[in-house]
Amino acid sequence: AMAARCRLAARFHHVHGTNVRLDASRTRATRVESFANGLCFSQEPLAPGQIFLVEIEEKELGWCGHLRVGLTALDPQSLEVVPEYSLPDLVNMGDTWVFAITRSHNRVTVDGEEEPARARGPPWEPFLLIEQVRIPRDTLVGRSKPGRYSHILDDLYKMNVLPATARRSRIGVLYAPQPDGTADMHIVINGEDMGPSARHLPTTRPLYAVVDVFASTKSVRVIPVEYGFPSLQTLCRLVIQKHIVHRLAIDGLDLPPPLKSFCKHE
Repeated sequence: AMAARCRLAARFHHVHGTNVRLDASRTRATRVESFANGLCFSQEPLAPGQIFLVEIEEKELGWCGHLRVGLTALDPQSLEVVPEYSLPDLVNMGDTWVFAITRSHNRVTVDGEEEPARARGPPWEPFLLIEQVRIPRDTLVGRSKPGRYSHILDDLYKMNVLPATARRSRIGVLYAPQPDGTADMHIVINGEDMGPSARHLPTTRPLYAVVDVFASTKSVRVIPVEYGFPSLQTLCRLVIQKHIVHRLAIDGLDLPPPLKSFCKHE
């Protein structure tokens, strides 16, 4: 049921900012001019534990600021005018929680509390666990292509620390229900849970994902996330990555070319 719902929701709502252009499948959103009016929403409200994941496809030099993501209890269809900005315009309308993704990470704490410890397992662990939510990790991780400078980049690759705002970085948002009937919002960056970034969200109202294609972020694409067991191909990739020094070593393995390409994420 979760997998079917995820496939349905893995596209953008037809209501969006005036500078946004969606492709025919409504899975890619591009800001065509200026640096603002790039607000997008998920097509459907998210289910508890369902992640809305996007990959940064294009960047635009000359602007300050980066992608913004979050959740809103406002129905996009009910908006008379889509606000120019998620921060502060949409947030000021109420029942909306949005955070800017920074160059390094987006670890947000609640006032008066210390930053919670996050268990970050090895990058070959097949699932990311967020409270009672279990998500296949492999899809969540953005990776650079191997190339001329792979010997420099590969340590970053193995630890899943592609810069948060870089091209190919993957950013997701979800909410996890709590015992008191509310929910915590979590932002996931390249397979790493940033911890609760907002708390006490209402679970009695539908919650839509918010993606603000802002400033230096030019274009993003929705990445479908399959909930269930990893495919045999994915498990093979995880085992291979666990035992190699860096991606270029894959070329020397006795493997079919398509599997080599898949393992290197080309």
